Amino acid sequence: MVTAVRHLGPNWYAAVMGTAAVATAGAGLPVHVPGLRTVCTAVWALSLVLLATLLAARALHWIHHRDQARAHLLDPATAPFYGCLAMALLAVGGGAITVGRDWIGTGAAVALDAVLFSAGTVIGLAAAIAVPYLMAVRHRIEPSQATPVWLLPLVAPMVSAALGPLLVPHLPAGQARETLLLACFAMFGLSLLATLLMLPIVFARLITGGPLPLVLTPTLFLVLGPLGQSTTAVGIFADVAPGVVPDPYSEGFGILAVLYGVPVMGFALLWFGLATAHVVRARRHGMGFAMTWWAFTFPVGTCVTGAEALGRHTGLVVYEALAVGLYAVLVGAWIVTSVCTARGLLSGALLAGPRTASVVRRQVTGRTTSGAVR
Repeated sequence: MVTAVRHLGPNWYAAVMGTAAVATAGAGLPVHVPGLRTVCTAVWALSLVLLATLLAARALHWIHHRDQARAHLLDPATAPFYGCLAMALLAVGGGAITVGRDWIGTGAAVALDAVLFSAGTVIGLAAAIAVPYLMAVRHRIEPSQATPVWLLPLVAPMVSAALGPLLVPHLPAGQARETLLLACFAMFGLSLLATLLMLPIVFARLITGGPLPLVLTPTLFLVLGPLGQSTTAVGIFADVAPGVVPDPYSEGFGILAVLYGVPVMGFALLWFGLATAHVVRARRHGMGFAMTWWAFTFPVGTCVTGAEALGRHTGLVVYEALAVGLYAVLVGAWIVTSVCTARGLLSGALLAGPRTASVVRRQVTGRTTSGAVR
């Protein structure tokens, strides 16, 4: 077991994020499907088990393979994935209140979310500072190396912003509720502004440097994360603001949910189309399965919850239909990626050591038909 986790990187937390997204996004759909909530609760329970398993495995990794753990931090391609740890904690915590309470009770769900939200928020804020710092002072990065993975540590505070308000009704009325809501709004702002600084670099690399390497092409879907999550956040702010902040600000949150959410969701759909086109091209050129396929799940899930929020605040059926359609895409992507991941684990390929430099070089340049598996 100790040897098996040597090459277990922080990117594996993406599997927890994607699984939790299926549960929480499904619970908010504007349609009633018999048994859907029970299935979503079961999927959330699976995400909780996956989180506990990965936390234990990563603890072993740090205890017995510190050299590899330090190498991950100093690797500009791996370090940004530390944002996934924070988002995994937050996603499972938010799911506890959304659907998990059906099985474990409201009190236990709130307690679990409070612990996971606190830990996820602290880790997310630390990653949002530490990873860009390491990129600036320790990593040696060229503009041509820019990928959407760089967004991961910056998106983590946005996940806190979107899921933190779920705890607001469970706090004492007055200062406590307003403080948490405005703290979440502050995290919304810091994540949004940081994303707006990073996204042009990623987009410029894509336009001027050509398509991403085959194994990294699915990461284009990561751009949907801050777009869908921020739309979700402003919608939830509007849901919980009445009675928490004074009336003028409460109404302002309701206005922001629509005036911000509608154009951002429009851009998200444009990017969804662009990313899909790149993935189709990469698949035709031989893109095989890699753990980067989990980028097809959580970011799409944020767009589902964003569309659900717009449906609630605009009353438009088109957003409800969009949420249902995107959820179908999410479930399909999750099933395929989960099956491929399980197959890779059983074969041992996903936890194997690095391949020879020549093979890795062919994968990165796209001159392979097999793709990478880590």
